[in-house]
Amino acid sequence: MEVVVIGGGPAGMMAAITSAENGNEVILIEKMKSLGRKLLITGKGRCNITSSLDMENFIKNIPGNGRFLFSCFQNFTNEDIIEFLKEQGLETKVERGNRVFPVTDKSQDVLQCFTKKLKELNVKIMYNSQVIEIITQDVKNNNQNNINEEQKNKKEKKIAIKGIRLANGKEITADKIILATGGKSYPLTGSTGDGYKLVHKLGHTITEIKPSLVPLECYQKHICQELQGLSLRNVKIKLEDIEKNKIIYEDFGEMLFTHFGVSGPTILSGSSHLVRYKNVEKLLQDKKIKLAIDLKPALTEEKLNDRILRDFEQTKNKQFKNSLDKLLPQKMINIVIDLSKINPKKQVNEITMKERIKLIQILKNLELQISDFRPIDEAIITSGGINIKEINPKTMESKIVKGLYFAGEVIDVDAYTGGFNLQIAYSTGYTAGQLASNS
Repeated sequence: MEVVVIGGGPAGMMAAITSAENGNEVILIEKMKSLGRKLLITGKGRCNITSSLDMENFIKNIPGNGRFLFSCFQNFTNEDIIEFLKEQGLETKVERGNRVFPVTDKSQDVLQCFTKKLKELNVKIMYNSQVIEIITQDVKNNNQNNINEEQKNKKEKKIAIKGIRLANGKEITADKIILATGGKSYPLTGSTGDGYKLVHKLGHTITEIKPSLVPLECYQKHICQELQGLSLRNVKIKLEDIEKNKIIYEDFGEMLFTHFGVSGPTILSGSSHLVRYKNVEKLLQDKKIKLAIDLKPALTEEKLNDRILRDFEQTKNKQFKNSLDKLLPQKMINIVIDLSKINPKKQVNEITMKERIKLIQILKNLELQISDFRPIDEAIITSGGINIKEINPKTMESKIVKGLYFAGEVIDVDAYTGGFNLQIAYSTGYTAGQLASNS
């Protein structure tokens, strides 16, 4: 059987490998000059391969239609991808937050495992080749009774795969096609939303495309710019709807200040929830989305007060601006002093209880108003894509076009940071490759 896989990212490569292992003739088509360009930049170039959590916990980390992936995750697990890499000679390690990385800390080594296997299986790879059309044909059925039944059932597929047409005019026939073109995030890697256009022409619905796992902009840019480059570890963050007094998302871990606002793992994961929040655009415009940062989550207000009193005792003859070195990063001291409205030149032993309480409140609840998401070009993952209602979750086959399968980010599924999105790519790619071979 001839199988064409469109897209050479992790989902496409896994689909091509699985399909070839099942004895098919596989052509992998990539519009860039090399495979896996987005894979190379994951995990800051180290490749956060997957998560070591039990697979039943994966769906909890996928706010974007996680339940749809239940069967795929059963078909190909995090243990399976680790074993796959081990078979190619690459060992892995587990780091903080259940993140799995190659022991070499090089994403290039992960990519080489895929390319080595593709070569071993004689998968034909066409580089610098862009698919501009998926060619279909009417479903042939010579049984009149079946035809009448088909006419009664509008959900019955009327068209089937015939092949593809490339930008240079060349046509390639295929029995099955697996679409793994990615989303619209990081367009320099080749993810420019091509797949959406291809299948929309065939009758598929594309849900609204938005950035996910994306940095957030803040109204208080002067604060963020002064703190630009400062990374905070072990802080607690909350994204809140001020209008409803409702917590949208909360997390503990690392965050980063940028020239436009905030980023880092906790913020990126929070953006996945925020992008789906009802009327979020209007709430952002009305300054109704608040980011609250607890700089000292391990301490209650009472214990923090004791800590500050001890620090003040040691610096009682100094000015307030010189008393916070042990409590805060140097870059943050001036901002906290400004927010506290305590005279920076005031002697520490003259600071009142009321002023100290105000300082504690800021340390436990540093507030910023979120103004917007950064552009989708800066997002790690795309929220939205091919409507999951039009895809068979057990096979990844289109419910509209016979012989057309989907894998990876082109589908309307997305997860938090931590290796979950790459696992989605492997699991859907494997399922599409396996079922496209067996059906």
